[in-house]
Amino acid sequence: MPAKPPGGLGHVPVAVYSCATTSTALGESEERGRYYADARHWHVAGVWSDPAPSLPLMERPGWQAVTAALSAGMIRGVVVSGLTHVAADAAQFAALGVLLRDRGGFLADASSATPNRRTPGQARHRRDIADAASGWFTQTGAYEEGGS
Repeated sequence: MPAKPPGGLGHVPVAVYSCATTSTALGESEERGRYYADARHWHVAGVWSDPAPSLPLMERPGWQAVTAALSAGMIRGVVVSGLTHVAADAAQFAALGVLLRDRGGFLADASSATPNRRTPGQARHRRDIADAASGWFTQTGAYEEGGS
């Protein structure tokens, strides 16, 4: 019997890495990477980024930290929000994936992941629904409005 569920699901420590010139783009990339990892129940052990895409990958401080975390066993994989964060084209991305696999890790492209944009009110509403479904009623009378 496998130690982890099929399909890549399980509590696997990963790094989210991005490289972009603006803080907005870095934030969106991080969000997409976290969403992708969360959807697979992977634990985001660290988030690293670099602000200079023109710098070769192996010379970027953030990428060096990612590879050091992989070598130390802190992470098992790297999630990027698009292959352009680490490679010029698909062939280069595949070659990088092979390199990471040789080190015992993996590389995942989260470009197809679309994070849900939730407001604080929506998050609270979802928590209330989950609490109600589990039998926890934190607000008396809050669920009696619509009637049954």
